[in-house]
Amino acid sequence: MKAIYMDNSATTPVKQEVLEAMIPYFTTYYGNASSIHGFGQEAKAVLEASRETVAKTLNAPAECFYFTAGGSESDNWALKGVMRANKAKGKHLITSKVEHHAILHTCQALEKEGFEVTYLDVDEDGRIRLDELEAAIRPDTLLISIMFINNEIGTMMPIEEIGRIAKAHKILFHTDAVQAYGNIRIDVDALNIDMLSISAHKVYGPKGIGGLYIRKGIRIQNLIEGGAQERRRRAGTENIPGIVGFAKAAELAHADLEGHVARLSALRDRLVKGVMDSVPYAKYNGHPTLRHPGNVNIAFQYIEGEGLLLLLNAKGIQASSGSACTSGSLDPSHVLMSIGLSHEIAHGSLRLSLGDFNTEEEVDYTIEAVGEVVERLRAMSPLYDRVKGGN
Repeated sequence: MKAIYMDNSATTPVKQEVLEAMIPYFTTYYGNASSIHGFGQEAKAVLEASRETVAKTLNAPAECFYFTAGGSESDNWALKGVMRANKAKGKHLITSKVEHHAILHTCQALEKEGFEVTYLDVDEDGRIRLDELEAAIRPDTLLISIMFINNEIGTMMPIEEIGRIAKAHKILFHTDAVQAYGNIRIDVDALNIDMLSISAHKVYGPKGIGGLYIRKGIRIQNLIEGGAQERRRRAGTENIPGIVGFAKAAELAHADLEGHVARLSALRDRLVKGVMDSVPYAKYNGHPTLRHPGNVNIAFQYIEGEGLLLLLNAKGIQASSGSACTSGSLDPSHVLMSIGLSHEIAHGSLRLSLGDFNTEEEVDYTIEAVGEVVERLRAMSPLYDRVKGGN
């Protein structure tokens, strides 16, 4: 049975062109970019060329983009670095209740240091309310950190409006754009974004390499100390193969971004319609239009998400659940709870995230498989039997 991969929001496969670009930097051009000999200078040159390539996709100056080990490090650096470096000016940070745990757990860590955090509620589609953001701003607010696109339900936040509010109040604005990058055009200047986190493995690049855009002039403390790499702001020998792969993936992702979005959106809409038309007692989560082009999140009543994933896996479909049960926790998704779902419904959620390698045939097979699996699970549910009028 051929595996059908529909978990692209978790990670994507490395594209062949990306792998081919990386290989020479493992075997031929393997120098350390900090070395002054020829091999080192070759590595240094490709490092800076790659930086220029990725920064250009954000309309950012190359000197304002720093390579990291991934989105989580970038998020930690942005929040901890700014709050710690500017604590004499304030101690307040604003974020939302539906952020990635790289943000939420970092905020919790900062609270233990004495900083104060406001966690904004979201509406039923998963978007913050701008009036509540305005109301949360205090004289000592240093930073607003709101994700660009939610990793679970695919909802896009009102980033342009948030940036405008932050600028008007002279507050720094950071966004976790890991899910947005490669799925929407991002212009950090037009959107008034001061810091932005991205990661290569969401755009068909390698794992273990990401980046943080930091607007020039921002006072930020280093997260990792050591050598003088990344203009003395992020120590550690640069991952040149990963950086080269990141740059190639960024280049490919933006070569025909509009075509990519149109294709994924069409597949997504086909998948949503097929499932919602064939499966009763289902709820499509997230904003209906302002969302990730490949994200489908549906909650099914009267079933458990873990069983849903296991049976879909038996049919060759690789997916994920909005429920955290697969990570060893019995707690439902904090995102689904924040948009108003009950524990019972949140536990029966399914996230199918499409990518460049998915086809219409795979979508149609998945629609059929989801219907069969949900029906099988509900057949074992006494509650569903009563809903249908059984004894």
